[in-house]
Amino acid sequence: MSLAEKYPEEVQAIFAKYPIKRSAVMPLLYLAQREETYITKESMQDIAHLLDLTVTEVASIVGFYSLYHDEKAGKYRMQVCTDLPCALRGADAFLNNLCGNLGVKVGETTPDGLVTVEAVMCLAACDKAPMFQLQHGDEVHYHENMTVDRTLELIEALKKADVEVK
Repeated sequence: MSLAEKYPEEVQAIFAKYPIKRSAVMPLLYLAQREETYITKESMQDIAHLLDLTVTEVASIVGFYSLYHDEKAGKYRMQVCTDLPCALRGADAFLNNLCGNLGVKVGETTPDGLVTVEAVMCLAACDKAPMFQLQHGDEVHYHENMTVDRTLELIEALKKADVEVK
């Protein structure tokens, strides 16, 4: 089922905001991602069709922005900035040590399905590295000047909160 069929009012409201159809690409991507937490190939094709764009044009936007995803992941996405300024402040070592402690490689999800650890470029906090953004649903939280120990404590708190919710 297409986005226009699933969410006719929301799609029309999005189109009403943009005088040029192709300008609606980002809100439509957000709408498509909302349900599955990632954007399927079918959704990219649907959006391309709705906006008279190519699938490649839509996919390039998904690939560029760290808040859009084209693969399923854990309940939380932990995106560590590894851009050069952050790397100079220890981001690469932080990321490697964190992954080692979690028993995953960059881009993988912890065995419990809770956290996917990703490397991203430029989260605009170079002076506060190592830092990461933690995505969950519609929320994004920034964690700056982090250590591996503090990050592992945060993950333990997320696990505990996840168990309490269930």
